[in-house]
Amino acid sequence: MMPLMLPIVMSAALAQIPDPSKAINAAKDARAKTEAAQKKNSDALDPSPSSGPPPQAKPATPPPAGSQTSQAAAGSQQQSGPGYSYDPAGRRDPFVSLLGRGGDLPSTAGSRPSGLAGLLINEVTLRGVLKSSKGEFIALLQSPDNHTFIVHPGDKVFDGTVKAITQDAVVFSQDVNDPLSLVKQREVRKTIRPEAR
Repeated sequence: MMPLMLPIVMSAALAQIPDPSKAINAAKDARAKTEAAQKKNSDALDPSPSSGPPPQAKPATPPPAGSQTSQAAAGSQQQSGPGYSYDPAGRRDPFVSLLGRGGDLPSTAGSRPSGLAGLLINEVTLRGVLKSSKGEFIALLQSPDNHTFIVHPGDKVFDGTVKAITQDAVVFSQDVNDPLSLVKQREVRKTIRPEAR
């Protein structure tokens, strides 16, 4: 009975093994398709016709610095591949914010006017408050370069205006340049520092 079972078990085991030739052919076909797609992509990026394998690059000794061949080689390196350009065709620039365009907001890094109108509120220091002959308060503000300015209510600074002056503080109305903020102005209060008294 045992000799008879062996051929049956062997035939059942052989029936479960798949035909490897199908898998090998499928892999070869996939590789050929991948190579063809890569060749098509490289031909699209490099329009110059290439017949056969690319030539092997040989390391060349650099020519003398003042020779014409070195200038020609430098020019050919700069123009080695085709350049890509974007044609907007009337469409908007996708990288410009829709909430606040770059040119609409005042730039703090650009050129500022001279004097008090070119100073930011965070840059000035309150040095003192005086009472004028008319009974109104006048403030003395110091810039980072140690210039002192006499300020009245309503005077403008680079990012706001002087809203009010009290006997010990100056209240500024600062413009908010954040396009996502619902508040367009905020109050900033600068007091006299104890060492300035």
